[in-house]
Amino acid sequence: MEDETTKLSIYRAARTIKRRDNSLYNALRSIYEDSIFVGEISQLWPDLPLLANLRCGLWYFPKFHSTCYFKSTDGHNNNWSFNTSRLNLHVAQLAGQKGGCFIVDSTRKGKRFPDSMSKTIPIWTCVLNRSIHKHLSKMHDVAELEKGFQNERQNSVDWDCSLHLPLWVSETERASIEDRLEEWTKQLDESGADIASLASCLKKPLRPLWISQKTVIWLNEVPDHDSWDFTPIILVSASSATGVIQHRTTSEFSWRYIPGAGDDEESWAKGLSPNLFWNHAYDIINSGPELCNQKVANIVEKDRVYRAQRGQNAPQVIVKSKKLAGNLAHPSLEESTLSADISNIKIDLKSCDEGCAISWLGSTNLAVGTSQAAANLSNVNCILNCDQESISFLPETEAYLHLPMVISKLDRFSLLNNLPSAVNFAKSNLSNGKSLLICCQNGEDISVCVCLAILTSLFDDQGTFDGGKSFNETRITKWEMRRRLVLICNFVVNARPSRGNLKQVFGFLSGGRVDSVLQQPSDCGDIDR
Repeated sequence: MEDETTKLSIYRAARTIKRRDNSLYNALRSIYEDSIFVGEISQLWPDLPLLANLRCGLWYFPKFHSTCYFKSTDGHNNNWSFNTSRLNLHVAQLAGQKGGCFIVDSTRKGKRFPDSMSKTIPIWTCVLNRSIHKHLSKMHDVAELEKGFQNERQNSVDWDCSLHLPLWVSETERASIEDRLEEWTKQLDESGADIASLASCLKKPLRPLWISQKTVIWLNEVPDHDSWDFTPIILVSASSATGVIQHRTTSEFSWRYIPGAGDDEESWAKGLSPNLFWNHAYDIINSGPELCNQKVANIVEKDRVYRAQRGQNAPQVIVKSKKLAGNLAHPSLEESTLSADISNIKIDLKSCDEGCAISWLGSTNLAVGTSQAAANLSNVNCILNCDQESISFLPETEAYLHLPMVISKLDRFSLLNNLPSAVNFAKSNLSNGKSLLICCQNGEDISVCVCLAILTSLFDDQGTFDGGKSFNETRITKWEMRRRLVLICNFVVNARPSRGNLKQVFGFLSGGRVDSVLQQPSDCGDIDR
């Protein structure tokens, strides 16, 4: 009994030390220090746009040109994947327009680079290069090909399709990845992605470069990015990779450096978003470890009140009490899920449509966006609001429908139960030639999935509204649904549909005709893979 008490005391002491070292101030101070490195690297090639890899990378600089979404899980050993649900084609197009780009991310696993940079992005660049190479080869076979084409870009025969991985990836792993490249390229070619536009935009093949805090760069020998025979995707790992606990001291405070502090923000940020942090970074950092938590709490609450007064989404942030952290008798005190507030992050809007908040899907009369943008929009006929909060000054009329939906982690059937009503609302309005905006809190997940259900149910392969005729005559497969999702992602570049929500959409679509109202969930499969 005494031994158990001793072990428990040691465990509690270790947990206390860990909690103290992983404090909010330590995390924010670490992010602030790492952002200085990111700024220094971005100035080596100031003409290249800076992109944040969501969500961790978004913390590491006050202003980004845009964002992207490459998952580390797609690069994990024996789990390599090229995911057509996350094509990130806007990154390749932006790199082609600007001559390259930076992507910022971080990891807290003691490695120099996260797997998203070590393998996911290299796989992505290689597969895109291979698909572009095929397209250019076909173009060379066309008799009407203009003579100046080869002078405008490298000859397609010389287009680099090699897999470029960092040196620390083993030869065995490289061989396993290379064995899958042909299959992934075929998937991309069959997905309906606009490779022709990509090929016309890129003058040189894509290639990743890796820069971390251990990278040695001779400042007097930095090459011009135009001098390279490739389009650089410069992968910047913001944090130091040291595995040694670093206690740092300034003239005023002592603090512990946390590598990859921006990761898993739900566990430490206490409602603070990257945008809020950088708006108040000076005050937060200078408040010190003792006052940081209260300073952040005041900032978060002030921002919540500001949003609430303007009718915007403003959920109450609940943080569990330390005294009750281990009390399982009070599940209501568990820390609420905090979403990354990227709707107001400072993104250079020159590369985006107005505000990046509303995206129109070509000539379909469909648009996807945030509920905040919907409240201020005047050029749409109808609004389908999937946010939990109603747009206060829009009455429930034939032109407005509020269907509150939540993410699959909170309710596995939320979308499935509401999709019949959503599709019926869309059908009745689109058939009259009206335009329809589908909105949710962030315009990235739920609204994208609802739009996918509507696009697949009511439009043919060419994107023409037919009221469900083609859908009723065909059986929707996972691959066909992926093709429609790729079409949406071509226009909604910030789309990040979750696997659970995509499963619900497939369950709805595989249920049968548009005219029949689906009530029972079906075997939804694994659409994300």
